[in-house]
Amino acid sequence: MCGLIGYVGKSSETNNSDDNKSIVPFLLEGLKRLEYRGYDSAGGVVIDKNGKLICLKSEGQVSFLIEKFKKCPVEGNIGLFHTRWATHGQPSEKNAHPHRDCSKKIWLAHNGIIENYKILKEKLLKLGHRFSSETDTEVIVHLIEEYYKKNIFEEAVRKALLVVRGAYGLIILNIDEPNKIIAAKNSSPLLIGLGEGGNWVASDATALVSCVKNIVHLNDGEIAILEPNGFQIKNLSGANLPKRKSVELDCNINQIQKGGFSHFMLKEIFEQPEAVINACRGRLILKEGLVKLGGLESIAKQFRKIKRLVIIACGTSYHAGLIAKYIIEEYADLPVEVEVASEFRYRKTIFDDDCVFLVISQSGETADTLAALKEIKRRGFLTLGLVNVVGSTIARETDAGIYNHAGPEISVASTKVFISQLVVLTLLALFFGRQRAMTLSFGQDFIRELERLPNLIKKILKQNLAIKKIAKKYYKFDKVIFLGRKYNFPIAMEGSLKLKEISYISSQAYASGELKHGPIALVDEKTLCVCIMPIDSVYEKNLNNLEELKTRGVKILAITTEGNKKINHLADEVIYIPKTLEPLTPILTIVPLQVLAYYIAVFRGCSIDKPRNLAKSVTVE
Repeated sequence: MCGLIGYVGKSSETNNSDDNKSIVPFLLEGLKRLEYRGYDSAGGVVIDKNGKLICLKSEGQVSFLIEKFKKCPVEGNIGLFHTRWATHGQPSEKNAHPHRDCSKKIWLAHNGIIENYKILKEKLLKLGHRFSSETDTEVIVHLIEEYYKKNIFEEAVRKALLVVRGAYGLIILNIDEPNKIIAAKNSSPLLIGLGEGGNWVASDATALVSCVKNIVHLNDGEIAILEPNGFQIKNLSGANLPKRKSVELDCNINQIQKGGFSHFMLKEIFEQPEAVINACRGRLILKEGLVKLGGLESIAKQFRKIKRLVIIACGTSYHAGLIAKYIIEEYADLPVEVEVASEFRYRKTIFDDDCVFLVISQSGETADTLAALKEIKRRGFLTLGLVNVVGSTIARETDAGIYNHAGPEISVASTKVFISQLVVLTLLALFFGRQRAMTLSFGQDFIRELERLPNLIKKILKQNLAIKKIAKKYYKFDKVIFLGRKYNFPIAMEGSLKLKEISYISSQAYASGELKHGPIALVDEKTLCVCIMPIDSVYEKNLNNLEELKTRGVKILAITTEGNKKINHLADEVIYIPKTLEPLTPILTIVPLQVLAYYIAVFRGCSIDKPRNLAKSVTVE
């Protein structure tokens, strides 16, 4: 949620021309790359070459802000920009960041939520401070102003942060010190980008992809002081921290462009064969029927002693965890529990010492999942992470982990990262299984089938236009039900979520066996029912559902295995997937559901990559 980018230094590193020395175009370009995170307004502040401060804001798209800066050109080498996702106060220019103090000297942009802002605001109002927005964020800048009366700027920021309670990624500038930006982090992502003539700070590496090659991640409770020639990191006590090694930016400009596709979502759906290859690359040892997971090697021996795996995740990642429960329990003989991260801390949880916890997050910054992780670590359990973003907070905070290597995913609705999560979790099942009772031959068979998956997905994607025709027939339906059993029950949930996210259809998902226990009351001739029923161990049970639905005039779309023609007399539409091992069918059945959701949303005229009210990285609880 929200996006931050700032720069201090010389703009010559990004533009060799003397005709335009302003850093503004590059800050706006970075801000535009952060649109996928979700937002409703945008703003930026720049100190120009004459020392004058210029702040412009707009409600709505970043493009509106860009137009404002075109009409009011600014040359300057220090600035901070922000996209806001409203939490306190409605979307408006008044509530858009950056926010200022009463003197209009100190300006600040913030990701996160300040939990004690009401108490602080009351105290500041009594001291004479005047507020101009409805946000919780504005409290911070006035608090800094109050401490700045008796302290140097850096010390004022530190003292203010000792008072506020909540999550924050902050970038702050002061017109009295026009060659300095202060950044601070607590439970909200923030990183430094190392430039040749200056330094950057951003909430997401994608914002800096055309500007820097190396980055430094900030940890919770740290303050960074950025100047044109370097930076310094301190803790909240004011002590200098050791110089931190930078890491190479794991992203390139081609990965965050549409590449000829109408939307990032469609591009990322078609990148899924490659996502499977990248998830498996270097990890499969066919001869020995083994899986090599380098991120787990340091603690591999401890896995032989564990008696329970607990998976914690939100949204799409939670659905991946549910599928992992089926496969790990069936093939590794290891009990698995799957917890919704946002609920985990709010009930009494009883776990034995021989549990290991796996947290799953696409961004590695999901606030609810991070909060659960902190609670688990506090209790001393072994923690694992499965994330897509290298160097993200979860990757750094867990004891060990696995990367997806799916590449940047720009569309808010996750597709290729979900597929890669399923692949990696299958590899984890093999890893645990071969440590236990899984035979060499079975491990080899599993690996051979995993290697076939990219071509099987390509085969499904060849039905793209046929699925588009189906979407055109049913896009006006406002009642859609998804049904699935066993491995494909979570896929019904994920298929329904995709449709909800981007088409705004209030769809429902149920375990097929639950149809008779209530949901069947919903169906009529205006209902589309998507039945996920490959030929597997529960196929015959699924057929019974189709019979019950058909007699009630429901429109039926069946997802089934190639060659299954017997289903044609029951289903109005059929989409076929290639035959594979039963535990791998979810990796195939989800693909046509993603394509279906995409085209339904297109026909309904919805915003595909940036659905209303949603954010790619949910960094507030």
